[in-house]
Amino acid sequence: MVRIDVYDNNVEQAIRSLKKKLNREGFFREIKKRRFFEKPSEKRRREAAESGRRARKAESRRSYR
Repeated sequence: MVRIDVYDNNVEQAIRSLKKKLNREGFFREIKKRRFFEKPSEKRRREAAESGRRARKAESRRSYR
């Protein structure tokens, strides 16, 4: 559960910090993903592609150093 405190009736600052926290937790990404139904085969394909992308990125970081 996310909790945001409002100080000095500064609601704009509280909303900004709420959006920042939700963005860090991946809330908006999850909402976009769930907007439309995704077939299980498409989900597996997407997750495999994301996994490969992460692996290539990690490998390029290792070879760079």
